[in-house]
Amino acid sequence: MAGTSGWSGAAGHAGTAAGRVTFKAACPDCRARFELPAGALRLAIGGSRRTTFYSFTCPECGASVRKPAGDRIVELLTGGGVSTLRSI
Repeated sequence: MAGTSGWSGAAGHAGTAAGRVTFKAACPDCRARFELPAGALRLAIGGSRRTTFYSFTCPECGASVRKPAGDRIVELLTGGGVSTLRSI
């Protein structure tokens, strides 16, 4: 994956840093903005929009963050190597 791709939600874009994919994200609790490697994010794909989300732990305050993931975010996260759990 070369260059950057835009996406909405807590993250601003996905990019590469020295060959690894990173995602810009923000914490709704402490308002910190940061970049996370794909391994720091988890994606859950459920049977509905309500049960499809991504999550991460804020590196600044330690809060568990869970955000809804639409089709475009799912596409970017899976393409960037984020670990995915699919439920029926």
